[in-house]
Amino acid sequence: MVPRTNPPRKGFTLIELLVVIAIIAILIALLVPAVQKVRESASRTQCQNNLKQIGLALHAYHDVRKALPPGCANDKIPFGQSVNGGGWGSSWKVYILPYIEQNAIYSRWVFDGNNSGYVNPNNMPLVHNVVIPNYRCPSSQLPDFYSASYNAGSIQMFSCYPGIAGAFDPNGTLLLAPTNGGGNGNGSGSGILFANSKITLQGIGDGTSNTIMVGEQSDHLRDANGAAITGSYSAITSQGPHGWTMGTGGSQVGTAYPERHFNCITVAYLINQRGFTNAGGTSQNTGRNIPLSSNHTGGINSAFGDGSVRFISDTTSINVLLYSCNRDDNQPVSLN
Repeated sequence: MVPRTNPPRKGFTLIELLVVIAIIAILIALLVPAVQKVRESASRTQCQNNLKQIGLALHAYHDVRKALPPGCANDKIPFGQSVNGGGWGSSWKVYILPYIEQNAIYSRWVFDGNNSGYVNPNNMPLVHNVVIPNYRCPSSQLPDFYSASYNAGSIQMFSCYPGIAGAFDPNGTLLLAPTNGGGNGNGSGSGILFANSKITLQGIGDGTSNTIMVGEQSDHLRDANGAAITGSYSAITSQGPHGWTMGTGGSQVGTAYPERHFNCITVAYLINQRGFTNAGGTSQNTGRNIPLSSNHTGGINSAFGDGSVRFISDTTSINVLLYSCNRDDNQPVSLN
């Protein structure tokens, strides 16, 4: 009589299945942070490439015009076509468009200032719902666009890179720039890209490799609890509610600039500093002291006057940061 044998097993037991599921879960838990790290590394590299292209564009503008563009202007000659000042003009980001392959916008841009509301309605369709890739950090948590239009019907993108107008020490110990006070915050002309500026590379006395020209501002302004301060304009950044194209309405040049201006900042706070409210130089419509910020781990990317791009740690001391934002204070510091 042939002995009886058990048929071959065709499946897993419940215990074996649970073990397999647990192993898969552990592998996924190990893999997700690695994927996120790789993704952030790629985003940080792209951000650095954006700033590199911006730095090259600023140098190309300098080669043609023999000076860097104004951080923001009112479209008065020599920055535009207006003799007496056309009102609210354009930012430095408009002036370098031909050098970042955006001449289709620049060639049709009319530099004659205010013509209805805050901006020229003939210009606004050119940037309505348009993304300029070089002006956007891929790690940014800012909205892609404003939630509503404040620009003659145009909804503009959120850009992530403000020009550095200079620095201001709120404690008065460094005396880097005089206070302007009031609701507009403090405005300086001690940097490279400020209101109605025409700085040459030779005029950067502390050295182009020691002076920050363009910073990063790709995160929300945040309160003491880390919550984003957004307000009615979707987010609060130095470009204000009127977009990356917005300049200034004033004609002054130099420190203690009294008028509102946009897309260039007077640095007064630590990188990624928190604990703000919607007031003064950190408000929705006068944001010229909003801190440099990013969603990169540990700091921000910045373009220096020589066109190089470096990562600046958010542990950088306030003194070193402020000195690095001033072009000619006889306090050159290295942020290598």
